[in-house]
Amino acid sequence: MTQGFTEVRLPLEHIELAARVYGPEDGKPVLALHGWLDNAASFARLAPLLPGLRIVALDMAGHGLSAHRPVGASYAIWDYAHDVLQVAEYLGWSRFAVLGHSMGAISAVLLAAAMPERVERLALIDGLIPFTGEADTAAAKLGEALRAQLALSAKSKPLYSEVERAVLARMRGTSGVSREAAQLLVQRGLEAVEGGYTWSSDSRLTLPSAMRLTQAHARGFVESLQCPVRLVLAEQGMASRQAHLLPWLDSLPIEQVRLPGGHHLHLDDAAGAALVADCFKAFLLAS
Repeated sequence: MTQGFTEVRLPLEHIELAARVYGPEDGKPVLALHGWLDNAASFARLAPLLPGLRIVALDMAGHGLSAHRPVGASYAIWDYAHDVLQVAEYLGWSRFAVLGHSMGAISAVLLAAAMPERVERLALIDGLIPFTGEADTAAAKLGEALRAQLALSAKSKPLYSEVERAVLARMRGTSGVSREAAQLLVQRGLEAVEGGYTWSSDSRLTLPSAMRLTQAHARGFVESLQCPVRLVLAEQGMASRQAHLLPWLDSLPIEQVRLPGGHHLHLDDAAGAALVADCFKAFLLAS
């Protein structure tokens, strides 16, 4: 399930990103974007099941084997949209599709809505809009973020004496995953340090957002999409956690497919990956 890819480095003007590349050079161009605190291994089960595509699965900035943003920079959701656009520029892709999971799906929506001339279609896995905030909470939210930034230097990353302990920690994470999924993510998300192992991801990724889009902003991006969109909803994922969005979602020209499984249904097991692949094979190959 992890075979058939090439490791590449993408030296962009502002940051260097790592990626796994699947499929033939002449395949239809697809950028694959993982979720928060995951990495390119998120697509280890799914990408090999999508023939005819040239899938570049990124380690997003600050994740996996990619570089961290410079001191003073942040990880706002729209910054990832800029990174993705720069990757497309580097690859020479004027038009491309995006396969996104969770945070990656949200970033893809922002980019596709803002630059419809570049994004051909969206294949989204259990993600659509970010957590939102309204004007009356903006000041408190910024204060929370600034205090967390000040306190970050006094904190240290967790240290694991052996890889298996990191696997167990990832299984119990915010969005729990299967053992096999955790093993795949950990292989790409750990670095050896004195005394054992720790996460390679940037500690700033765990900071609270300084600003959030309002509900109206978030919905406005989705409602501005011009390309075909197919959204897979996990029955134990977004479909249950954000049920209040479902009536609005049903009113949009977005194809929805609801599948059994949790938030990482495309990675947790082979059966889930096959179901997701069946949803996206013909869709991503369409002209």
